[in-house]
Amino acid sequence: MKPGSERKLVRALKGEAVSPPPFWFMRQAGRYLPEYREIRQTATSFLDFCYTPDLAVEVTLQPLRRLQADAAIMFSDILVIPDALGQQVAFREGEGPVLEPVRDAEALAKLDMGRLHDHLAPVYEILTRLRREIPDETALIGFAGAPWTIAIYMVEGRGGTECGRARTWAYQDPDGFGKLIDLLVQSISSYLIRQVEAGAEVLQLFDSWAGVLSETQFRRWIIEPNRQIVERVKAVHPEIPIIGFPRNAGALYRDFVEQTGVDGVSLDHTVPLNWAKEQLQPLCTVQGNLDNHILLAGGQALEESVEILLKTFSDGPFVFNLGHGILPSTPPENVERVAELIRGWTT
Repeated sequence: MKPGSERKLVRALKGEAVSPPPFWFMRQAGRYLPEYREIRQTATSFLDFCYTPDLAVEVTLQPLRRLQADAAIMFSDILVIPDALGQQVAFREGEGPVLEPVRDAEALAKLDMGRLHDHLAPVYEILTRLRREIPDETALIGFAGAPWTIAIYMVEGRGGTECGRARTWAYQDPDGFGKLIDLLVQSISSYLIRQVEAGAEVLQLFDSWAGVLSETQFRRWIIEPNRQIVERVKAVHPEIPIIGFPRNAGALYRDFVEQTGVDGVSLDHTVPLNWAKEQLQPLCTVQGNLDNHILLAGGQALEESVEILLKTFSDGPFVFNLGHGILPSTPPENVERVAELIRGWTT
């Protein structure tokens, strides 16, 4: 790039209204692409897939070839953190992630941050290679799960639950549960700092299970840990934009933005657009929030929804994205159509 210039995504996350707005899609690499399914069959397990740079780099590049998105998000998974800490993690076909649960001090004591970076070295190699291979104008996004969301999987032993064991532990023994959260804050912060050193220029924190908490618990287990991570990363890399995603936070999105220090906030599809424009966009860049099911459905309803989003947010700092990840059964041509509509947009 020319000296002094910045990629569209970075400009938007630093508060600029960019036209047309930058876009990328959560899970833009994945099972909806036939080329992804083909290469996935060559890996013995999903974690091996994530830790094999040749495969992870290729599937990260696949959607860029189709969409010409403004960002590549490295192909990985949020559960590499518990895996790197020494918890047993497996991905079973038709069942998803399965972990040996951490539910007491004894299990917590077995986790070891000392092996973190050696274990995650392939992730850093993936980022370094991607920065060399993606188009010059394309931003590179690193990411991690936020502490509460990773803790859900670590305590419950799987996803798709009511999060009852984690929520009960947090209520009954907040000091004990807090030790797990503290370990995750430290691990995630260190992981993200290394991602930047490997080539990431934007970071996103996924707190996908934020919406299950009461207000007081949200403040303790969502806002405060995310704030600490942002503070730790910014202390080392103050120039790096960070996007938070407290999914299903509702009215607490505003407090999350004001109190964590994020540069951008990713919105789930339930957030009213006019409310977000009035309450959030003056505070930071907004990202989102097309319903992934309307992306699956396609047709006129999809095109109208894309236009409404663009009309609502494009006069301020905005990144077009989804309210959650692309669903596996989504026709690729629907995703390509959205990309085409965004690229052709003029205010």
